[in-house]
Amino acid sequence: MVRNSNCLLFARVIACVLTISFAAMAKIARADESKVPVTFSGGHELGKNDYGRPINLMAAGLGVKPDEFRQAFSGVTPARGRGPTGEEARRNKQALMKVLAPLNVTNDRMDEVANYYRFRPQNGELWPVKPAEAYALVDGGKIKEIVVTKPGSGYNTPPKATIEGFKNVRLEAKVKYDTDLKKNGGIESVEIAPRSDPKDK
Repeated sequence: MVRNSNCLLFARVIACVLTISFAAMAKIARADESKVPVTFSGGHELGKNDYGRPINLMAAGLGVKPDEFRQAFSGVTPARGRGPTGEEARRNKQALMKVLAPLNVTNDRMDEVANYYRFRPQNGELWPVKPAEAYALVDGGKIKEIVVTKPGSGYNTPPKATIEGFKNVRLEAKVKYDTDLKKNGGIESVEIAPRSDPKDK
């Protein structure tokens, strides 16, 4: 009976020592890791056939495809350097809704999305944008993982992502589009792009 008790006590001591050792090793491993901020730039570019609008964001907000929205906007005649007259605004709205109404887009929703993404580039304005934040987990000079802490919003195209000290590492940011305008165009993930040149390091 005493022998069994001693064996049980010894087993518990060994288990405790192993637990402490594993915890200490994990702590040491974490100490070797560092978090390096990821810098995002761009992502607010407009395409040649986008009529001066963030088509990807607006289409997502309406729940339609970008090409469908481009088709709808192709019938719009924008007022250059001024606001449209009442008649021009009515004609433009009719042209839009002719294409969008069959796609289950209501007039009210069209107004909501258009007003949200309305901006005047000549005045240096931009539609609502919230910058994304992320960091790279670096261990031994190598990137182990890239973590997006704040997806942000308002990225019409994937922004350029860079990590200080890793200029030869090409990153790919993936944008998530959403009907929720405050989440629309957020960064879903950032991955290391496949190497195209064997000389890249």
